[in-house]
Amino acid sequence: MNQELRKKLNRITDILWAGGVTNPITYIEQISYLIYLKLLEEEESSRELQARLLGEGGNGGSTLLFPKQAERFRWSKWRFRSGVDLRDFLRDHVFPYMASLVKEEPQIAEYFRDAVLEIVDPNVLKLVVDEIDGIDFTKLGSDVKGDIFEYLLTHLGQSALNGQFRTPRQIRAMMVEMLDPNLGDSIYDPACGTGGFLIDAIDYVLAQYSTETREIPIYGEEWLEKRNQSIDEAKKEIPTLQTYRKGPGEKIPNWELLERSIYGIDVSRQMMRIAMMNLVLRGIRQANVKRGNTLSDMGGLSEDDLNRRYKVILSNPPFAGVLPKESIRQDLPTNSKKSELLFLAVMMEALAPGGQCAVVVPEGLLFGSTSAHVELRRKLVEDFDLRAVVSLPAGVFKPYAGVKTGILVFSRPASPAKKDKKNKEKEKLWFYEIRADGFDPDKISGGGRPETPDRNDIPDLLRLWKLYKESKFKNPPGIEAGSLLEPGSEEPRCWWATIKSISENEFNLTAGRYKPLIAEKAPDEDPAQLIRETLELEQEITEGLKKLLKVVEEME
Repeated sequence: MNQELRKKLNRITDILWAGGVTNPITYIEQISYLIYLKLLEEEESSRELQARLLGEGGNGGSTLLFPKQAERFRWSKWRFRSGVDLRDFLRDHVFPYMASLVKEEPQIAEYFRDAVLEIVDPNVLKLVVDEIDGIDFTKLGSDVKGDIFEYLLTHLGQSALNGQFRTPRQIRAMMVEMLDPNLGDSIYDPACGTGGFLIDAIDYVLAQYSTETREIPIYGEEWLEKRNQSIDEAKKEIPTLQTYRKGPGEKIPNWELLERSIYGIDVSRQMMRIAMMNLVLRGIRQANVKRGNTLSDMGGLSEDDLNRRYKVILSNPPFAGVLPKESIRQDLPTNSKKSELLFLAVMMEALAPGGQCAVVVPEGLLFGSTSAHVELRRKLVEDFDLRAVVSLPAGVFKPYAGVKTGILVFSRPASPAKKDKKNKEKEKLWFYEIRADGFDPDKISGGGRPETPDRNDIPDLLRLWKLYKESKFKNPPGIEAGSLLEPGSEEPRCWWATIKSISENEFNLTAGRYKPLIAEKAPDEDPAQLIRETLELEQEITEGLKKLLKVVEEME
């Protein structure tokens, strides 16, 4: 994304902030409405051109979004209005028209259903419309359009209100790379928020189907510009620099297949809209993103939603909620009311045979001693193929939360047949302890953690994960749980434990429970001399007590 476009986006956000639209979610939702209307204008122009080329007999105006009687709702027809006239026409006529396209364009109608224009100052609205009017989206590639929204999310993500919905880029990129999604895999996030996991998974697939890709540091391309370095120069200077790849995906053989393989649900309509816009700007118009509550029988899910199974699930669901027992889905493999257990149960239930899941969970889920905790972990260990437990630093979600978390990576066996218990007990589970994730764990600066690219364990984890995967998950890297290392040994980052030892520990999945110990170095002093010194010290204490006793007796 070039500097000029970045400045334009900054002007838009500054205008809104000065105009009193300061809630970050509202901020981004209002921008998304206007961007969507501008995109529809450009698409309508493309449809008109196609209709002229096809002539009267070639489908003509039947596919237009704005037939003659509705032409006044097009961006190009009202964007020259100003003042109260502009605000009222947009609020009272354009938004309701878009919400009415239930049969013609159901996704557009869903996007604008219950939409409210909250830019109440007409002058502010006019300035924002003029700025967005100056962006020609047709000349921008889908990756650049996607960068626009990602930039807005990052810019606004300095607020705690927005931060609770966003998983840090370095964690998302790591989880996506571990699951290695491909074209045709159904990809699902049952608590999708702004759509970060879905976007990163799409970018990962597009890069696989691109002739040329760009390697980008997790800090963004601006970071490289400020350092005046190429990516190769930065990687040479900083071997632990974490990057990801992006590409246009021009070799995708079936774009519709990609679009229809994306699924996301969020309980917030605002979040659903933001996720949809995030996808639309990347050319994903037909994604299955909807508002709903994945935990509840009354959450607005259809039978198809409840019965669908997915090949790839990526998520960082909310942790702290407790649902009324009456509204919890009856098909879940847990009787708990805690949201973290319910979300894990949803993903276990929704995973297709041979499918794989990576999910962020609070550490309490890994060691909780209630019957619901233990039983769900038992099902996960015995009925699924649990591949890895990744321990994250306590500060990974600062400044929004300091809760200690981990990542579970598991898959559903391709065959429903249960394995022999003895063979299952011999299987191994890999633990990796991330102590540094590329950002300072303790400091907060400018609403976020300062970058520490020279301290990041994630590239090492991904390198070892690749070896683990190449062994068909038979030989996890590192050493066996319970090993005693030589004094002075380097503290291990990864280790493994057998399923048998996991089951003997009430299916406790905390990495630290199985971490190998480092033996203490034997003292250099002569043991006999230490004994002599101890005896001399005890003799001094005895003599002192005798003197004290004599004084006490004389006072009586």
